[in-house]
Amino acid sequence: MKLAFFVNDVPTEIDEYTTTRLARAAVQGGHQVWYVGVGDVDAGPGDGELTARARAAEFQDDDTLATFMDRIKERDAERLVLDDLDALFLRNESIDDLRDRPWASPLGVVFGQLLESRGVTVVNNPSCLGRATSKLYLEEFPAKIRPRSLVTRDPEAIEQFAAEVGHCVVKPLYGSKGRNVFMIEDQDEANLAQMTEAVLEDGYAIAQEFVDGGEDGDARIFLLEGRLLECDGKPAAFRRVPTGNDPRANISTGGHPVPLEIGAAERGIIEAMSEKLVADGMFFVGIDVIGSKVVEINAESPGGVQSIERLYGVDICPTVIDALERRTNR
Repeated sequence: MKLAFFVNDVPTEIDEYTTTRLARAAVQGGHQVWYVGVGDVDAGPGDGELTARARAAEFQDDDTLATFMDRIKERDAERLVLDDLDALFLRNESIDDLRDRPWASPLGVVFGQLLESRGVTVVNNPSCLGRATSKLYLEEFPAKIRPRSLVTRDPEAIEQFAAEVGHCVVKPLYGSKGRNVFMIEDQDEANLAQMTEAVLEDGYAIAQEFVDGGEDGDARIFLLEGRLLECDGKPAAFRRVPTGNDPRANISTGGHPVPLEIGAAERGIIEAMSEKLVADGMFFVGIDVIGSKVVEINAESPGGVQSIERLYGVDICPTVIDALERRTNR
């Protein structure tokens, strides 16, 4: 399989992250692997063939993730015809580019759609990914598995929502890594106006009713082709526990992972989501769960695989790459 990983910018890739582990698994599986940054693509004259200044990935026996990534960054870029790929794995985070490089933010979806139309297998499906990147995507799933919510740019509507549901969470509709996520007790919250103003600086806000148990963190569960991803009997799932008084459990905000046992509630959620995720081409996603509710769907570059490896001693990435290879052969 000729496979490229599409990332924000190759020089800023982090060796410890999920994308590096996926690339390592692909190389070790005998596949030809390249990294392509958002700004590395050219559309040629005439037929518009897409090419890229790509960096090849090669894994040596004594490599660590750090040396593997360093060698990718140090390699001279080579011309790669993207039309000739078997698969493109979209691993760029459009949110990260939205502020400083707004031109770059939509291009994973744009280039992905072009290549998909030319027969390249692109995951996650770029025709749906633009919609799935928004937290509004969760509203397309059954009401029984999601908290009551409001999407708005009206501060008064947020205040009214807090009055109706009480304890709630307010965060940007497009956001990640726990930025501008606030807990609201009710409409009389002392700093409600300041919190709302901070969230609305990032565009639309989403207010969600607080789900009981959220103070103890949430669960990150990885789904592959609509099913729970498992390896050697271990689930690709863990609980993220917040640190101190910070209610956000994101690993990037200091939360720490602990093992998670998949029970009836989690399996019921997966069953309720599976058919739509498959229909939308959401090949590899992470869902964040509290109790019997999904609070977020991570369809764009879901991360946290390193926690699975550390908690259970298993590498789920070969399973993901094998499934991608089967998809290219359909």
